[in-house]
Amino acid sequence: MSTQQPGSRASTVAVYVLLFVLGVLQGIIGSFHYSQSPVPLIAIILDVVIFATCVLGGWAMRSFGGGLSPAVGWLLASFIMSMGNSQGTVIITASAAGEWYLYGGALAAAVGAGTSFVRWTVAQGRTR
Repeated sequence: MSTQQPGSRASTVAVYVLLFVLGVLQGIIGSFHYSQSPVPLIAIILDVVIFATCVLGGWAMRSFGGGLSPAVGWLLASFIMSMGNSQGTVIITASAAGEWYLYGGALAAAVGAGTSFVRWTVAQGRTR
């Protein structure tokens, strides 16, 4: 027997989509601002922000998906922005700040999603 309210599934899906969109927005905004002064401090701060978003998303949703959604959105947006186009334009350059932003952010997103997974797994173990 399900204990969910009739509209709760739709609202849950909406929150996961919003977390994904938040990750995409953080990736797009960060891709244009990672090289601001002081370099590479801004890139590192942006990495901490995506980590916090993943951890807090997992905590708020009480699920691994809550931490994974913004991580996937950030990864997609940031890595698409780092690819060159046919004119040779690249948004995220191979500079120290670019590497801190891209690789540090990927690590932060993975660790943030992993943290939400561990918290979710531990919480599931306590309820049994």
